[in-house]
Amino acid sequence: MEPSYIIHKAATRGHANHGWLDSKHTFSFASYFHPERIHFGALRVLNDDTVAPGMGFGTHPHQNMEIVSIPLSGSLAHQDSMGNEQIIKAGEIQVMSAGTGIHHSEYNASKTMPVHFLQIWVIPNQMGVKPRYDQIQLDESAAHNRFQQILSPNPTDEGVWIHQNAWFSLGHFEENSQTSYTVHNKENGVYIFVLEGDITINNQILNKRDGMGITNATTIQVNSNSKASVLLMEVPMITIQ
Repeated sequence: MEPSYIIHKAATRGHANHGWLDSKHTFSFASYFHPERIHFGALRVLNDDTVAPGMGFGTHPHQNMEIVSIPLSGSLAHQDSMGNEQIIKAGEIQVMSAGTGIHHSEYNASKTMPVHFLQIWVIPNQMGVKPRYDQIQLDESAAHNRFQQILSPNPTDEGVWIHQNAWFSLGHFEENSQTSYTVHNKENGVYIFVLEGDITINNQILNKRDGMGITNATTIQVNSNSKASVLLMEVPMITIQ
């Protein structure tokens, strides 16, 4: 079976500007609904959020979802009902397993500078797990012209882990570099999100904040047309009832 591709250009994402929050939604979220963009397999939410200085999300609940936050610039203050109080900065990754239920808040830790981060929700493969929290510092040099694993299903593997057979990788590429990614499970799909720059996959040019979903592929070749940063998310292609 030949690989299949779906492309979500940056300008076609949902958009909500609340003043204190400017959010772009790759998939249906809150008041943005697109019947063909509910999810990509287990990848349910991919929000590109900018929060104004000193502002943020007040305490709110989550249940039975794996929630990943990746700051791109600035710093994010986190508090939750498990007693965690942390600052997450660019170059780090945070994960929460909401499981049986968790309350948390997220605020811009700066009173002068905005914080820009990705909020990602992955549907878990186990319901009702004990809530958990983790965050780690990423080694950016390990992502130079290659994909660095930053998330997996395995607690002892590289990066953070979640309750799902998913792998996230991050790469920072120089212009005209080439790299490949080998899919861990042939039944999985891969969603590629361009953080910065321009890349080419299968003769398709992707620009900043474009997304591409790929299924039925075992290896993916990525060519950078400029200096570029790319987030790659491999997830099971589950369906939502």
